[in-house]
Amino acid sequence: MTATYYVQNMFSQVKSAINEQRARVSTSKTLLLHDNAGPHKARATTQSLRELRIQVLPHPAYSPELAPCDFWLFPTLKDRLGVAGWKFDRIQDLVKAVNLELPTIPEEDYQGVFRK
Repeated sequence: MTATYYVQNMFSQVKSAINEQRARVSTSKTLLLHDNAGPHKARATTQSLRELRIQVLPHPAYSPELAPCDFWLFPTLKDRLGVAGWKFDRIQDLVKAVNLELPTIPEEDYQGVFRK
């Protein structure tokens, strides 16, 4: 994937998701965490993010294994939902369950993960 492809095709999905979240939680401050892949760091991408006023959280170089979603958020959600090893019949059911659970995780927990 190139930066041009990312900005022209994939970034529209990112923008839509952000706009949807902003509407639900009434916030204008958006933080984005993505890895250091070339398309994510390219000038076209960073310019688009600046135009949208989206702040990118720094990701440690060459450390894809340190993604907080992989080592903290997903296991936390599984534990809190009590569904480790269980399958949802419909993707909508999983989305609904996760969307109900995410706001119950204290902000301090998220902040602690990023501080570590």
